[in-house]
Amino acid sequence: MKMIKRVAAVAAVVIVSGVFIYAASTTQAKGRVYEFTQIPTDIDFSGEKVPLNISDVSERFDRELTVNVNLHATTELVIKRANRVFPVIEPILKRYGVPDDFKYLAVIESGLVNVTSPSGAKGVWQFMPETAKQMGMEVNDIVDERYHLEKSTELACQYLVKAKAKFGNWTMAAASYNGGVNGMDRFMVAQKVTDYYDLLVNEETSRYVFRILALKEIMQNQKKYGYELPSEILYKPIPTKKIEVSENIPDLASFAIEQGINYKILKIHNPWLRDKSLVVQPGKVYTVEIPLEGYTR
Repeated sequence: MKMIKRVAAVAAVVIVSGVFIYAASTTQAKGRVYEFTQIPTDIDFSGEKVPLNISDVSERFDRELTVNVNLHATTELVIKRANRVFPVIEPILKRYGVPDDFKYLAVIESGLVNVTSPSGAKGVWQFMPETAKQMGMEVNDIVDERYHLEKSTELACQYLVKAKAKFGNWTMAAASYNGGVNGMDRFMVAQKVTDYYDLLVNEETSRYVFRILALKEIMQNQKKYGYELPSEILYKPIPTKKIEVSENIPDLASFAIEQGINYKILKIHNPWLRDKSLVVQPGKVYTVEIPLEGYTR
């Protein structure tokens, strides 16, 4: 009996200590109170139901949801950026007939910023240079359209539409964005199954769709997960005007000043301009975006 009481006392101390540590961590996270993450009972991707009744499917989704709910700074920044980037992406997805859920694919690929992967993929949609060129993008030391949000979104849509036609569903099309059309096809043939949730694939591709699902769930239910951000701290869309350029620009800094802005602002709004000048081949026309007066600072 004494031993039982002693163990109970130790357990009580551990529990109290755990509560103290947990409270401290929530205080450091701007006062949010985080509870155990409970996955929803029903979720879909692009209208295609996720079979959460399968234990490994439920656990894989739970992993990504738990991880991303607790990536406080990263998740908060993505929500702020989405307020500016999603209005650009959404109408392009709609125009190509690609479900709106694919905007969350861009979220997990890049965090909605122009990043470079260790393998050399660049931009919000993370195109490799050869893939981008094969799909019609200009990629060189002067112009790299992987950094052009509208054009890269259009190319991503073209890829996804073809993948959907190949596999017959959007879930496999999403998985192929990571694993490749040929790669996913080889998995299906070897394992004699056609459903993403029935496939045994590499770690990255295995997590890929679930990461999309997790960000979709959090960003569509921000209050539920402690991320209800006030509108005033979201990154606002910046109105711009578009200028067509059909001649060389020998000095982009001078060009920017002529437009009433500076070199930094020009590059922020046109990250596809990769050099200090722009060489325009005969018959070629580039569209440069310039923020409207009052939106440059």
